[in-house]
Amino acid sequence: MHPHGASGQRRRFLLVAGLLVPVFLMGGGAVVVSALIADVRTAYQSAIVATGKEPAFLLTLAFLSTFGIVRLITYSIHYQRLPIFHNITTKSGLHIHHVVPGMLLALGSGYLGLVLTSPRPTALLAVVFGIGAALVLDEFALLLRLADVYWEPEGRESIDAVMLAGGVCVLYLLGLSFWPDLVEAVFRAITSYA
Repeated sequence: MHPHGASGQRRRFLLVAGLLVPVFLMGGGAVVVSALIADVRTAYQSAIVATGKEPAFLLTLAFLSTFGIVRLITYSIHYQRLPIFHNITTKSGLHIHHVVPGMLLALGSGYLGLVLTSPRPTALLAVVFGIGAALVLDEFALLLRLADVYWEPEGRESIDAVMLAGGVCVLYLLGLSFWPDLVEAVFRAITSYA
């Protein structure tokens, strides 16, 4: 690699970014954004909808988003960062873990997915199931150990379960054709610098 290659690329990037700033400020940003949205919509239609992977995509998106939001909320409760969030506790003092609504959502959407006839709201059921699955797997260690170990070292098992499930979802979305393309791209990148 050329010793000045990285700094030269950085300068070109800064030049292009500097030239685009006035375009965005004068309203050209709307044109660029609308073109980008159109490209994303086209890619979504051809790579997700046309291949029949829209339910899996929506499930994965709901699953990963819910996990991130739930972790943010639980950390803010545990470390008392945002006072608007708090534990749900009954009048008798019973703490309701988020695994409970997660199970209800996963079981309910799974049941409806099996018993409803056409037209089945597949996209909605995929999102509801993804949310429920994230809530359940975020407390996987609690289910595995039958103890509240969320903030203990054993609570890491919940994160491992979510990463495994999320990884499987993402691998499915990428599909089998992705891997040969990835290997070919890496091989091209390696051989172009050799």
